[in-house]
Amino acid sequence: MKRHVDTVLGWAIAAIFAVIVCGIVWQVVSRYVLQAPSTVTSEFARLMFMWLALIGGAYTFGQARHLAIDILPMMLPRRARQILNVVVLALIAGFAILVMIRGGWSLTTRTLASGQITPTLRLPMGYIYAAIPFSGAVILYYCGHFLLRLWRDPDDVLVGRTETDLASDREVT
Repeated sequence: MKRHVDTVLGWAIAAIFAVIVCGIVWQVVSRYVLQAPSTVTSEFARLMFMWLALIGGAYTFGQARHLAIDILPMMLPRRARQILNVVVLALIAGFAILVMIRGGWSLTTRTLASGQITPTLRLPMGYIYAAIPFSGAVILYYCGHFLLRLWRDPDDVLVGRTETDLASDREVT
């Protein structure tokens, strides 16, 4: 299941990035070649970048390639490192639930109810803010996946190690 989520998110990120690049290229061409700057590409790129950043952050977390300070976990004995991994994942899941999903959903629904729209494209801002609870749900899914992995293999090290490191460790042993 994780592989499918990773694939879908990877393709979504690539597609959003491609759309942003095309929009920016069109902005440059329309401004400097056609002498008639596009009025929507700048706002569109900003809005898409919000989705790109949030989905990309969730995807990066799911690949265990996020920024982590691993001095403490690498100094701890095996059992303490396992407990630290569970605590870190629980804190991340709590943040995802309370701030991103609950808070993001509240922001999205209130913004949609108020009728706030973007200035140029006239899109409901709630659709833009929906990236927050969506990304929170993805992060929560990855937290569940990592906790399940720790449950099945207590020697698994998540904090301070990447998926590639873990795969190469398993190949060596």
